Amino acid sequence: MGTYQSVTSTRAARSGRFVSQLTKSTMALVMAGGRGQRLHQLTAYRAKPATPFGGKYRIIDFSLSNCVNSGIRQILVLTQYKSHSLIQHVQRGWGYLRGELGEFVQLVPAQQKLGELWYRGTADAVYQNLDIIDAHEPELVLVLAGDHVYKMDYGPMIAFHVARGADITVGMVQVPLAEAHSFGIATVDSRQRVVAFSEKPANPEPMPGRDDVALASMGIYVFGRDYLRQVLNEDARDPQSVHDFGRNIIPKVINSSAVYAYAFQSVETEAQAYWRDVGTVDAFYTANMELIYVSPELNLYDDDWPIWTYQEQTPSAKFVLDEDGRRGIAINSMVAGGCIVSGAAVRESLLFSNVTVDERSEIYRSVLLPRVAIGRGCRIANAIIDEGCHIPDGMTIGHDAGQDRGRFHVTEKGVVLVTQDMLRDAGVGPTGPAQEGTAAAAQTASE
Repeated sequence: MGTYQSVTSTRAARSGRFVSQLTKSTMALVMAGGRGQRLHQLTAYRAKPATPFGGKYRIIDFSLSNCVNSGIRQILVLTQYKSHSLIQHVQRGWGYLRGELGEFVQLVPAQQKLGELWYRGTADAVYQNLDIIDAHEPELVLVLAGDHVYKMDYGPMIAFHVARGADITVGMVQVPLAEAHSFGIATVDSRQRVVAFSEKPANPEPMPGRDDVALASMGIYVFGRDYLRQVLNEDARDPQSVHDFGRNIIPKVINSSAVYAYAFQSVETEAQAYWRDVGTVDAFYTANMELIYVSPELNLYDDDWPIWTYQEQTPSAKFVLDEDGRRGIAINSMVAGGCIVSGAAVRESLLFSNVTVDERSEIYRSVLLPRVAIGRGCRIANAIIDEGCHIPDGMTIGHDAGQDRGRFHVTEKGVVLVTQDMLRDAGVGPTGPAQEGTAAAAQTASE
C-alpha cells in the first residue's frame, strides 16, 4: 500500500472531509473511443458515447455528470472512433468548469504516440496518455467507460479503495448468467478480494449461492497513479498482450496485487443499483423505453443528482388539432422541447428534440431521435428512428416484419432500426450524406 493510501486510510475515522479530499485528488479518464459495432447503423456516423439517450442527453453525459456530482473535476475524455459529434457535444456542454481552480473536461484525441498505432485496447489508451496524467499529479486515477447509463457517486468507491489498501478496485454489478458472457466476470472471497477474473468467458461462473447471476465488471477501475504507471509499463512491454484492462491487466495481477471488487448498490436499500450496458440495439431500445414507466428505475427527475448536458434552446413541445382522427396527443410518453405533434397520436414513446409528427399518424412504443420528421398517415411501432430521418407520408414501420427486413435493420426482439442511409437505399429518403450534426442533415429534417 502506498504512502498516500496508508495516511488517508487512517484519516478516515477522524475527518468528515475524507471522501471529498479523495475525490479532489482524483483524475477521471473516460474511455470514449469505442466503435460500438453492436449498435449497428446507430454508430455509423458517431461514437457510441455520443449516441443520444433519454430524450435530451448523450450516453457520455452520465459518466461526466457522475464525475462532477461526485466532486471529481479533473476529467480526460479519450476519443478515437468517429469522434466529431462527441467532441462537438463535449465542447458545447462541458466547458463551464473553472480552469483557474484546476477544473477541466479535456478532450484527448488519439495522438499515435507509439508511431502509427492507434489505441490497441483500454490499457493502451491510458498508457499512451500517462504523460498527461503525470503532468496533473493526481494521487488516484479513476478509469471509466463512457458508454453506460447509470447514476453513481464515485466517492464511496474511492474511499473503499483507500480503506482496503487496494492496488486496483473494480466496480461490479450482478448480471443474469445468460448475459454474463458479454462481460468481465469475477470471483471474490469474503472480503471482496478478486481471486479470479475472466473477460467475456464462454461459460461464466455464477456467484456463490446463486445459479442465476454472475458478478460482472462495470468497466470502472480505481488505481493509485504510481501503481497504474507500473502495471501499464509492464503491459506495454508484453508482446503477447492485447493491452486491455479486463483481458490482460486484471487477470495478470490478481495473485500478486490487492485487487478488490466494489459492489455497486443502492445506498438506501443495498440492492443492485441501476446500471445499463446499452451496447446493442435491443438494449438501447429497452433502456429508453423504461424511462416512460410511471416510476422508472432510473430517476431523471432527481434534483440531488442532475444529469448535465448541452441542449439547444428550443420552444416548448406543442400539440395541435382537436378533431376526431386529427387530435394531437401524447400518452404515457416523454416529449422533448421543440417537438410538434399535429393531429397525431403518440403512445408509449420517447421523442427527442425538434421531432415533428404530422396529422393522422400513429406512433407506438418507439424512440424518435432529434429532428425526425414523420409525414401524414404513418403507422410506426416498436422502432428506433435515427436522427434527421424524414419518414414520407403513409409509410408503415413495425407492423410487417418481412417488409421491414427488406428495408431496415430488425433485431432478434423485433425492434426496427431506421436510418437516413436505409431510407435513401429504399428510395424514400434524401440523396445527400446522412451525417449527424451537419447543416445538410438539419435542413433535410426541416423540409
